Amino acid sequence: MTEPGMDLLMWARGTGFQIAIGVFLFGLVLRLIEIFALRRKADVAPPKGDAVSGGLRTIFTRFVPAPGFAALLPAQIIGGVIFHFGLLFIVFFFVPHIAVIKDTFGVSWPGISSAVINALTVLTVAILVVLLVVRLKHPVRRYLSDFQDYFIWALTVVPLVSGYMAFNAVGPYTIVLAIHVLSAELLIALIPFTRLTHAFTWVSSRYYNGAFAGRKGTMS
Repeated sequence: MTEPGMDLLMWARGTGFQIAIGVFLFGLVLRLIEIFALRRKADVAPPKGDAVSGGLRTIFTRFVPAPGFAALLPAQIIGGVIFHFGLLFIVFFFVPHIAVIKDTFGVSWPGISSAVINALTVLTVAILVVLLVVRLKHPVRRYLSDFQDYFIWALTVVPLVSGYMAFNAVGPYTIVLAIHVLSAELLIALIPFTRLTHAFTWVSSRYYNGAFAGRKGTMS
């Protein structure tokens, strides 16, 4: 008799994964074409600065919050940094994830301790909860938030929680692992169609804004 959830897990690891990667690649190409097809009206005014240096500078200076900004939004700034680094290490340095990447793309690298990944997962989920509470309690941020903001939050937190549960054998392992894999695949597939696209466009968007400001002799 087949273990409950095994058929779903096998489908998720095979066909489901292929569909997710296919949708992701199609959407990413479509989004990049859409972005780079947009053309700003030619600026015929004499340049007052260098666009290239302005663009390159902005790529790196945006890593540091503007003066006074961190003091106004400390939870978002500090929490955002911890969350992004936590997610980066969880996705790309957890040994089973590296194995999936190797099987798919043929490349691999050393992973880090599972205990560290476990702790990072708890920290990252906690940060996500804090950021959600801050958003809900701040009247302006709550007003500016829409369905996609909360959907992306759920889309991000479910793979983390289910992955933690699967690793620590919380609940029926096969079903929990299937939920983890499927939710991660849904996240991958929807990246190009949500604000998560910034994971692939942040360099170009920073350069574009910096180059535009640099040509005018101003700081972005």
